[in-house]
Amino acid sequence: MLIFVINPGATSTKLAVFEDEQERWKASIEHSRQDLAPFVHVVDQLDYRLALIEDALAASPWKNARFDAVCGRGGLLRHLPSGTYEVTDRVLADIENPPYGEHASNLGAPLSLRIAEKHGCKAYFVDPVSVDELTDKARISGFKGMERESFFHALNQKAIARKAAEVLGRPYEDLNLIVCHMGGGVSVAAHQKGLVVDNYNVKDEGAFGMDRGGSLPVNAVINLCFSGKTKQEVKKMLGSEAGVFSYLGTRDFREVESRAFEQGDAEARLIFDAFAYQLCKDSGAMAAVLGFKVDAFVLTGGMANSDRLCTAIEGYLQNLAPVLRLPGEEEMKALALGGLRVLRGEPARQY
Repeated sequence: MLIFVINPGATSTKLAVFEDEQERWKASIEHSRQDLAPFVHVVDQLDYRLALIEDALAASPWKNARFDAVCGRGGLLRHLPSGTYEVTDRVLADIENPPYGEHASNLGAPLSLRIAEKHGCKAYFVDPVSVDELTDKARISGFKGMERESFFHALNQKAIARKAAEVLGRPYEDLNLIVCHMGGGVSVAAHQKGLVVDNYNVKDEGAFGMDRGGSLPVNAVINLCFSGKTKQEVKKMLGSEAGVFSYLGTRDFREVESRAFEQGDAEARLIFDAFAYQLCKDSGAMAAVLGFKVDAFVLTGGMANSDRLCTAIEGYLQNLAPVLRLPGEEEMKALALGGLRVLRGEPARQY
């Protein structure tokens, strides 16, 4: 069975063709700031990205292929359980008026539908960032009406958790795992017998990332909000100009590591150490969620390619449970496998 996969990101649109479980072709279309500048809203980029996808397909060995399904990345949709969902009118309506804000991943569903319509097949999305399997007590924040929400790297987290289960030789649904995704954004989640029962909301909580602030002192945030800055200015500062970038002026972890260890930059070394420290604090809290019955900690994402970072994290966690390194991301394959499960008879979930 042939599955076409679309993964739109902030600066690229990644494409792939899978024949059953095997990737047969891949491409990445890069988008500069200048390319995207004319579009006020993310959804306005739909026709622009669609034309580039069609051009890439036309120039590929798969230009005359007939796909059995098209799978796109899910975006900031309504909270829902993990699974593969069919793209419907209700999904498209929420993409036009996104309930939780704009992100390039919101384009995954409508782009998939446009391509699927030309191939006479169905379009799906798999495990969006809004996957919600939290327990009721995990939702309580400390202020009524301001409850905790689930936003994390669900697609890669779920895929890597299943890969870790293969390494351990046991079903995912039998294991307690803590997965630490370390990419442009970071998220730490507790996987209990196949469900993510708690996680650090990548939008609001937990360790800082390359340009996100994570958990910040509440009173300092209040003061910032009343410092004369607009709501949008504050959101931009804390959501895309915070974290490592606010300290070191870079969003490239490789540069941080080089400055810290090869150039002797003391501030870079402090931020490197603090980053590992905060991820371990989050992981320890998730271990408590699981009653300290943890089968493995799993480190994934692009930063898991760093031996220094993984070794630093292992130094904190290795006495609690084994630490598995599964670097990189499985997003494209995870999307394909989600579609393949439906093609093989598993019912698609309805949004």
